[in-house]
Amino acid sequence: MSIDNEIKQKNFRNEHQKAFINLIYTYNWITERSRPIFERYDITSQQFNILRILRGASQPLSTMQIRQRMLDKMSDTSRLVDRMIKKGFVKKVVCKSDKRLVDITIAEKGRKLLEQMEQCEEEMDAIIKNISEEQATALNKLLDTIRHTDGSPDGSNGTTC
Repeated sequence: MSIDNEIKQKNFRNEHQKAFINLIYTYNWITERSRPIFERYDITSQQFNILRILRGASQPLSTMQIRQRMLDKMSDTSRLVDRMIKKGFVKKVVCKSDKRLVDITIAEKGRKLLEQMEQCEEEMDAIIKNISEEQATALNKLLDTIRHTDGSPDGSNGTTC
């Protein structure tokens, strides 16, 4: 079903506005459909992202390094990490280069959780099962283009409304 019918709005200023609204709507649509998978494991999508970041890191990371790699840049990384420490998914370790700082590393419980959640990968893939591999590749290229339209690292072009 088209975005026009989904949100009951027929008039858009132009196709760019329609695409922008469609991206927001689709993000929320996917988030709602994936939420039950994360709830099943008592974890948020942001916490899942942090676990994947830590598992892929060759060494412990600071909360700032984790934040730089996160998908959700608006998250309060320190607060998320503290909650994950309480659940036993991650742990703090003394920074090797500066003993006054702490780094974060994935705990065995966090690794096991990711292994369990990997069994749900097909369920996660099924959320967008109605597009082909070729369409997914084309969509990825389009989304990459949107994020890198002006070359600035934060996506802003320096203008304000």
